[in-house]
Amino acid sequence: MRNRLLTLLVGIYFGLVLVKSQVVSWYQIREMFLFNDPYMYLVITSAIAVGVVSVFLIRRWRPRTIEGEVIEIKQKPLHRGMVIGGILFGMGWAITGTCPGPIYAQIGSGSLVTFVTFLGALTGIYLYAYLYPRLPHTWFGRLRTSPVSSS
Repeated sequence: MRNRLLTLLVGIYFGLVLVKSQVVSWYQIREMFLFNDPYMYLVITSAIAVGVVSVFLIRRWRPRTIEGEVIEIKQKPLHRGMVIGGILFGMGWAITGTCPGPIYAQIGSGSLVTFVTFLGALTGIYLYAYLYPRLPHTWFGRLRTSPVSSS
């Protein structure tokens, strides 16, 4: 119970930081995509720098979670599904002015129109989960499950 309360408090704090730093501002996101203001690019660049250092330290020191499990970061090969997904993600971000994490901060700050984006994100998640078994997995870069015969 204590871990959940701590997680909730950290999440609330993170949401406040997102709102106060204006990274959930539709106006700031619009200015970024129009290349009118470098603010969001500087925020994203600093987040990338923190992420790179964090991944390096996690791989080097192998810390544990609160539950005691070793944190492992596995490499994933780049494939066209990631590229297509990234393009769709960017288009959705440009159109709606938000991405999945800040949706909650926007709703919490009173932007009720963000519920439409939230419902759209949920619909996309469930649609993908429903269609996943029917998708051609080689299209996403995975190997075929049947062995290739060489005759």
